[in-house]
Formats: sequence, C-alpha cells, structure tokens
Amino acid sequence: MSTKNHVWRRAAFAVVLAVSGCTYTTDDTTPSPTAPDPLGPLERQVQLFMDQGAVAAVVEIRWPGGEWSKAYGVGDLESMTPAQPTDRVKIASVTKTMTAVAVLKLVDDRLIGLDDPVNEVIPGFKAALKPPGPITVRQLLSHTSGMPEVNGALPRDVDFRPLLSRTLTMERGVKLAGTLSWAASSVGSFTYSNTNYLALGLLIQTLRHKPFVQVMREEVFDPLGLKNTSMDRLDPHETGLLHGYVTLRGERIDTTDNIFSVGSPASGAVSTVADMNHFMAGLFQGRALSAASLREMKTSPGFAPYGLGLWEHADGCSIESRHEGVGSFWDYQTVAVSSGDGRYQAAMTVTTPPMPTEFEDESSQSKRELLNGQIESTLNETLDRLCVPAG
Repeated sequence: MSTKNHVWRRAAFAVVLAVSGCTYTTDDTTPSPTAPDPLGPLERQVQLFMDQGAVAAVVEIRWPGGEWSKAYGVGDLESMTPAQPTDRVKIASVTKTMTAVAVLKLVDDRLIGLDDPVNEVIPGFKAALKPPGPITVRQLLSHTSGMPEVNGALPRDVDFRPLLSRTLTMERGVKLAGTLSWAASSVGSFTYSNTNYLALGLLIQTLRHKPFVQVMREEVFDPLGLKNTSMDRLDPHETGLLHGYVTLRGERIDTTDNIFSVGSPASGAVSTVADMNHFMAGLFQGRALSAASLREMKTSPGFAPYGLGLWEHADGCSIESRHEGVGSFWDYQTVAVSSGDGRYQAAMTVTTPPMPTEFEDESSQSKRELLNGQIESTLNETLDRLCVPAG
C-alpha cells in the first residue's frame, strides 16, 4: 500500500466517480475576518472535492483568537451516517512528523546525537539493509540516507487484499527493503523512503527500552494532549470513524481496517483534524522539543523542501516558512499545516473517491497525488487570507 506522500506538482484535481454527493456540514465558531469572506474559497473548494466524488472531508482552521471546523459527506457509504469534524481517520505519513518528535527527544535527552551513525545501534540494521557506509540520525529523518523504499519490495498484485491483511512491522519492513540495492551514490541526496522511519522506530524503542507505540503515547501524544490519537489497531465498526474505500475490478472495498499500518512509525497513527492541529501548535509553540531541536527540525539539510520530518511551504505573512505533515493512503489524503511561530494551524482529511489502486490502473496514483496537492494549496491559501503579520 502506498504511503509515499510527497507531492511535487501543484495542480488541479478533477475526477468524477459515481459516489453520492450527500453533504453534511457542522459549523463551530465563525471567524472575525481580516478580509471579506476569508473562508468562502475554502468552503467552495471542499465542496468541489465532494462534487467530484469524495466520500467525506473534515477540516479545522485555527488562528489567534478563533477556530473554525466543518465536516462534509458521510462517515461510511453503508449507513450514510453524516461525517463529523471529530471523526478519527488514518493520517498516513503525517505520522512521520510525530515520530520525528520522538526521535528529537532522544537527542534532547542526550541518548544519541543527530549526526551520530546508527549502523551499530539499530538491531539488525547492518545485516538486513547492508548500508554502503555510516548512516546518521539526521539522514534518516531527512530522507537523505538513500535507503531503498520498502514499498518497492511489496507485492504489486491487482488484488491488494492479501497485502493489506498482514501488518508491515518495523522489522519485516527493514528486511524487505534489504532485498533491494542501496547505492553509495544515493547517500546524501533526498529520496523519500518509508524505510527511514521504520528504522527510526527501531532506534526509538532500542534507546528507550520500551515498545515504540508506548513511547509515542508517553513522549508525544499524552504530553501534547492528543486525546484522540493512537497507533493501536482500530475497530472498523467503532463509531466516529471515517471509512475509506478502494475499488477492485469495479467492486467497492472498505479499506478502513488499519492492520497493514498499525504501529508503523512511518504511517500508523489514527487521529482527528483537531488533534493534528493540537500537535502542530504544541510543536511550534515550543512545548514538545528544545529550541535547538525545533530549529533543526525546521531546517532542510539539502535542496528539497523537507527538514527533519517536516515539509516546508511559503508563508504569506512571514519570511519564515510554514511547515507541514503530509499523508497519502489509497483511501485518505491528509495535510496538517502550521505557521513557524505556531500561531496558525490548518488540517484537512479528504476520504478519496473510491478508485482502483495503481496496480490496476496506473493513473489512479497521479489522481491521488493531485488531490493531495490541492488540499495543501487550499489550506495555505486560507491561512494567507486569515493571517496577520506578527507585530
């Protein structure tokens, strides 16, 4: 299952599928606009996603002195229960930003340095992956290790159901990636690879002497008040859950179960738009890491717009960049954005229109990436309309 979620292209998404356009909305607070109707374009764009076949969309915007949230569509296509802003959803690679915080807390606690090699620290790292040289914590966090992508070693059968029925554990993922070549020439260049974060999860639990999921709960979720975020196996029948769908030879398949990604440092978190905004606010307001570690997290070590677990995006109100967690699964597209000073946040998840995987139709992956990019642009344009330069 694809969890690689960098969107290089910024383009409009247009796909029409035969899905109900039923829409349900919930307003929280109404903003005191700094410009005429600052949220109107956001609402129109999200409605366009719904008109083009999205099952649901949930969004929350926060700015100094106010917040606004809204839900569109339905939580599932069987009961047609209206979606709610509080619904939980698999957030894919937004998880990486959370995992990066746990890694940088290791640095803050002097258990390892950012530029220390991990070859001898992570169990099985050398034997499984056969790295071409010393690989540092910073390189894993920034996707500059050149490490092969585990997804490239997974089956690409049109019938994806056997793939999703088995957990891709950290250990299994690292071993699978080790079946691919790791070229020395790739070390130091940006190459997005989920395997980097599987290795970082092993590093975290090795140095903390606790299971990775427990560390995330104790070191990240609980301290930042993320009450609706977990990395545990979810119950697809629980209420308050957005259901996702993929088609297989024209048949719609419910892919809500997270057995494939459960506990994954790369993609395993289940959360809400409110909790993602809580997380980003806590991080950029300095409540998660030391000032030195936060500064490192924001800084790209290469030419790509990516720091240590964070994408960069221009901020219309500041010379400093905004920062993002970006997640893409077959069934959900998620973006969480924050201003660099933590004063503004925006998060959105869109339940992707049911469509085939790229194994059945190569064009479907481009459609998902374009939708993800449209979400990112929409959120940043909204913050540009709402924001006021810090005095």
